[in-house]
Amino acid sequence: MSQIFTTKSVAFLGTEAQEIDVQIRISDGQFAFNIVGLADKAIHEAKERVSAALGAIGAALPSSGRVLVNLAPADLPKEGSRYDLPIALGLLAALGLVSPERVRNIVSAGELSLNGDLRKTGGALPAALVASAGGYDFMCAPECAAEAQWATEGKIYAPKNLGDFIIFDRTGQESRVTPPAPAELIKSEREIPDLIDVRGQETAKRALEITAAGGHNLLMSGPPGAGKSMLAERLPGILPPPNAEEVLEISMIASIAGFAEMAGPCFTRPFRAPHHTASAAALIGGGRYAEPGEITFAHRGVLFLDELPEFKADVLDALRQPLETGKASIARAERRITHPADFQLVAAMNPCKCGYLYDPARACSKAPICGKQYTSRLSGPLLDRFDLSITLAAPKITELAAPPSGEKSETVRKRVYAARNRQKARADECAGMSGVAFTNARASGEFLEAVALAEERASEQLKTYAEKAGISARSYFRILKTARTISDLRADASVPLFTPLTEADLLQALSYRMRY
Repeated sequence: MSQIFTTKSVAFLGTEAQEIDVQIRISDGQFAFNIVGLADKAIHEAKERVSAALGAIGAALPSSGRVLVNLAPADLPKEGSRYDLPIALGLLAALGLVSPERVRNIVSAGELSLNGDLRKTGGALPAALVASAGGYDFMCAPECAAEAQWATEGKIYAPKNLGDFIIFDRTGQESRVTPPAPAELIKSEREIPDLIDVRGQETAKRALEITAAGGHNLLMSGPPGAGKSMLAERLPGILPPPNAEEVLEISMIASIAGFAEMAGPCFTRPFRAPHHTASAAALIGGGRYAEPGEITFAHRGVLFLDELPEFKADVLDALRQPLETGKASIARAERRITHPADFQLVAAMNPCKCGYLYDPARACSKAPICGKQYTSRLSGPLLDRFDLSITLAAPKITELAAPPSGEKSETVRKRVYAARNRQKARADECAGMSGVAFTNARASGEFLEAVALAEERASEQLKTYAEKAGISARSYFRILKTARTISDLRADASVPLFTPLTEADLLQALSYRMRY
């Protein structure tokens, strides 16, 4: 009976990694190389890559014999080129070139080139975490070692070539498989532009600060060149840095997505800006394997949709549920996957097709019908989910020519961070209530009732406005959440956490509601 040689790898269910067995058996018979276990086309092509790689290092497969590779569990779909490496390790053990015991205790992921070199693939971070949890060693390409070293304290092999691993196994020369050792932890960080670069637009900057402090959604409308995109790009720079749990979540998603800039843990919040031609599958997630979309890549960060009315209506409306739940549930005939999608939505739009509806110097010839037709592309339920909506005017030439003024992002971030700390302290104090959240935008249920306390006069004014304007229940509570954030930004450490909302807080929050 032919012996079975086993090694380990991982398969991804959305953004979660699951350990799988890679079983190899070489039996008598005419030469054949088969891979079973719900493998996709990229894995079936691994037969050619692995065969060429083994031949290049002098470990060619026998000219006779049936090679069978089983990826277990067999009912779990598997995809990608990361299985080249575990298949090759299993075959090396079956050929007697490396220790079967060593290979049995390795979780590996990597693509092979035709000369046996290891190539980078996405998902090294979650794969290393699976290896660490199971007490296994981990093997990957040298380019993935920084991620793996951060994720586990276990043994990591990062040979440049399969031949180096064979030499290590026979001689113990660890220099052959030692991963690069950076002098310090590599941090994947983006350079975020500073808020001081935006000339004028003080009202918009204030709205951006409130957006950051409470985790709210923001819609900006204004003519071309008003600075909408500039403001959105600077939002991550005034958000508080992610905590340890959020860093892990962001890094896991970036690793699985295979982002080129991923070299270690991500210490900056993501900023995603898909083009308006993006499909629902690209934005929300989907495809045969229910892969994550842009809203998942923006998890714990910002999703910026520029030219909002230019997106397809069905794509925009697909955002409504994730905006409420912080998750994207994708159902397919083969499986159902839930991806994390807790993001802040920032959108920008022109007031009409030409963009100059309210510009007296370039009056739109079709006003006001042009503006109504353009904004009618957006559904009421979607607009209802924006806590703040502002209209920007084109900056004056004198403002553009003036030297930079205003506050730096670092200064604004300190106020945002202080407001977020108040929200966290409030959530900690109400840990037993329902709907507890660390940002005002996510507060609900019993916790929202405690957060949304208002002075009697202010409360009566809001009720009167709500009845006259006929706003929805969602709008009513979003106004209260925005007012609480405004209060948090104004308060200092001496102000009680549950101080009632003032009339000024509520009036300012009301001023940010869209009136289409």
